[in-house]
Amino acid sequence: MGNLVGLVLVSHSGALAGGLREMIAQIGGDDVPVAVAAGRADGGLGTSERLVAEAIAAAEQGAGVVVLPDLGSAVLTVRALLAEQPQAGIRLVDAPFVEGAVAAAVTAASGADLEAVARAAEEARDVRKF
Repeated sequence: MGNLVGLVLVSHSGALAGGLREMIAQIGGDDVPVAVAAGRADGGLGTSERLVAEAIAAAEQGAGVVVLPDLGSAVLTVRALLAEQPQAGIRLVDAPFVEGAVAAAVTAASGADLEAVARAAEEARDVRKF
């Protein structure tokens, strides 16, 4: 199989994003590149454009990257970065953080393209739990 779409988890909390990355690895497999951009550079809660840029670079293997933010200010951080440094093949998605990341990882692991992986993440919003 060729390069897979990568995922970037942008969270205010390293513990939250790290736990989600661990879950994704167990459900979707270790083949999907998943990078975390969590917390501020000083270790506190928040988000950092520099950490997001580094995570995108780490997750990109040539098939594109889906970026999943946890909260609204994480969206603003990613949007600011992409406005300053536009990059083709990077999709910021409006999806639930956990369910969207799991759906994206499973879809990426199947070898799906960037649009399909982004769509899977966004469609997770409509999946009922009961």
